[in-house]
Amino acid sequence: MPGEPATRLTGRLWLEKDDHGFLGRGRAELLERIDALGSMAQAAKAMGMGYKRAWDMVEAMNNLAEAPLVARTTGGRGGGGTRLTDHGRAMIAEFRAAEAAYARFLELVSAEAGDAERLHALMGRLALKTSARNQWWGRVTGLRPGPVNSQVTLALGGGEPLVAVITNGSAAELGIAEGAEVAALVKAPHVALAAPGDPAPGAGNRLCGSVERLAGGEPDAEVTLRLPGGNSVVAVAGDDRVRALGLAEGAPACALIGASDIILAVNG
Repeated sequence: MPGEPATRLTGRLWLEKDDHGFLGRGRAELLERIDALGSMAQAAKAMGMGYKRAWDMVEAMNNLAEAPLVARTTGGRGGGGTRLTDHGRAMIAEFRAAEAAYARFLELVSAEAGDAERLHALMGRLALKTSARNQWWGRVTGLRPGPVNSQVTLALGGGEPLVAVITNGSAAELGIAEGAEVAALVKAPHVALAAPGDPAPGAGNRLCGSVERLAGGEPDAEVTLRLPGGNSVVAVAGDDRVRALGLAEGAPACALIGASDIILAVNG
């Protein structure tokens, strides 16, 4: 009603493991400060908390994680300290990407909170399922129209750039513009796998990470790569290709994606 304050949804994201709180905003900030300062004591002081409480939080995360997030260092001129492990940095990147997606979700729901019909339609769109194994959200950082097609550059939630080519008509219909939030969808069979030194195809994308999962085998395998920013890429590769690249869990590999193989979508 006129004069009433606007309704806005707020919330905080928590990641859980085995029904225990694992990583939230405060813990993520503590890990980031440890990474920046190299000292548990300094990180705790910067956050206004006691040293013991900080260590208790870190130990709780280390105990729940697949691998330690924080490790002690010894020796050296400074007498040792505390450092974040590679797994710890990956978990922070994953949490921050999820937190950004959660914030966008809250913004979308808040915008429709006063209209039950529009809110119902929005929830239906958010629940939409597709056959594309790769679905990422990003923001448009570049738009270059051509005679027929437009080249759209996105920054994914993990920071990786992704280039898509769509028709000018599609770009106009979707309202593609710099700063717009866009979903990018790619079917797994359209993702080629390559060694880190292999070049990307013309007008294509090259996303490199490490193999997180191998499923299947003969004649095809489903390969999941984990990117440094936290996003994953799923590809389908023949068994001979898997052997030729020496793919195994933890091995480095790159995903090659043609710009024209990416489908863009927007809410609304």
